[in-house]
Amino acid sequence: QVQLVESGGGLVQAGGSLRLSCAVSARSFNAYAMAWFRQAPGKERECVVAINWSGSSTYQADAVKGRFTISRDNAKSSMYLQMNSLKPEDTAVYYCAVSSFRDVRTETYDYHIWGQGTQVTVSS
Repeated sequence: QVQLVESGGGLVQAGGSLRLSCAVSARSFNAYAMAWFRQAPGKERECVVAINWSGSSTYQADAVKGRFTISRDNAKSSMYLQMNSLKPEDTAVYYCAVSSFRDVRTETYDYHIWGQGTQVTVSS
């Protein structure tokens, strides 16, 4: 059974940085797109950033453009999210996910493998 394990969440002050990591237990998933979603209390899960199978194409939501960067290392079966200039509105549970497609996807229904989530809290 494929597992995604997120790490790197925590509490940070506004303006600070965090780096999330997602380790995938199966190398075969290196051939598929991946993404980071987040879900704040009372809100729907939304795609924050996404990356295609090779890492050559990425997507950033407008709310995080210029602040968040997604990357992947297929040799390590890992994906990363570098978050800079964090704001209180970035507070949420962050989930990594693997798609069944190779190109960049941003909808939850395009992703079928999910991690357990990691909490990111940004204090003002």
